[in-house]
Amino acid sequence: EIWLDSVSVQPFTNEEWRLQQNNWIETGRKRKMRIHVVDSRNRKISGAEIKIIQTQMGFPFGSAIAKTILNNTRYQKWFLERFNAAAFENELKWYSTEPRQGFVDYNTSDRMLAFCRSNGISVRGHNIFWDDPKFNPEWVRNLDKPELQKASRLRLNSVVRKYAGDFIQWDVVNEMLHFSFFEDRLGANASAIFFHSTAQLDPQTPLYMNDYNTIESCNDPLSTADSYIQKLEELKSAGVSKLGIGLEGHFTKPNVAYMRAVLDKLRTLDLPLWLTELDINNNVINNLTQSAAYLEEVLREGYSHPAVSGIILWTALHPDSGCYRMCLTDRNMKNLATGERVDALLQEWKSEIGGRTNEDGNIEMRALIGTYEVSVHHKEMKDNITHHIRVVDGKGTQNVIVYI
Repeated sequence: EIWLDSVSVQPFTNEEWRLQQNNWIETGRKRKMRIHVVDSRNRKISGAEIKIIQTQMGFPFGSAIAKTILNNTRYQKWFLERFNAAAFENELKWYSTEPRQGFVDYNTSDRMLAFCRSNGISVRGHNIFWDDPKFNPEWVRNLDKPELQKASRLRLNSVVRKYAGDFIQWDVVNEMLHFSFFEDRLGANASAIFFHSTAQLDPQTPLYMNDYNTIESCNDPLSTADSYIQKLEELKSAGVSKLGIGLEGHFTKPNVAYMRAVLDKLRTLDLPLWLTELDINNNVINNLTQSAAYLEEVLREGYSHPAVSGIILWTALHPDSGCYRMCLTDRNMKNLATGERVDALLQEWKSEIGGRTNEDGNIEMRALIGTYEVSVHHKEMKDNITHHIRVVDGKGTQNVIVYI
């Protein structure tokens, strides 16, 4: 039992809420950096003008993509100008790679992975299995227990062996809090066996649960924070390690206070946590301006919160039919209100800093994690010198030496 006495509850203003988010960004997304400017004989250069411009975000921020990106150069350009991470919307799922039993085809997912790898885009492995029966191939749903055991073993061995080391995460069994197709057919330990088997084939890649309504709503008893934690503990008790938390984030009208409370609780598990399929249901809201405002609320909370390690938007574009529930652009790759809001936030979450080195040839600053172009100019130099550096996540001050 918990007894409370003299409890005082006070509301936050929007300004106070934003201040907390900005403080978290300052302490959690940035790192102190000291740039030392020296000449070829290691002499300290004071009074050098330094300008650093962030060229790539370090925080993983991306979007789902579909096969429609493969032959659409405008889509590719738009995507690559903004994002550094991706997930395949449907192309890796079992119903896409083996729609007929025994006829496995990874051609589309191979091409999508090649596009991402050639452009430095990290990819989540979404997904090996899906516990919702309607999202399994029809032929899988008709198998008896021995046949399903064999088919699922072949599926896991096939996809994980092929892509071992290629993905930054695996969604092993999608939406296992809400559905139980494999457990019902193969036994209560089916998911644990899948996690174990994946770890054996690809031991370096984190294994994620992935589910919805944990941060979106307090009205779904199947996917509360406690339910999520209980399932993680069951997997841990079965000997599964290297786990990660995937929260889909399919919002309608967000409650960011509830979202923060859940993230605070899950943070105590000290596991990597991603928002994996984030969107706003504009099909219900039917107002892009309002959807964009809701999207900003969720993105600000997700990006700033110390528990969150990455964000994927669920906004894969199908030019002929739109997106799942929310698009960022129209079919001609012109930003909608939601896309404009994303661009504004990306610009806000970008460091551009300048100053002069002191008498010791140093300049100190706090910079967001990421890749930077550093421009150096001194009165004795004819031309500017440009270097490229990466500010990495970590504690303490990162020291960088720039030679002129």
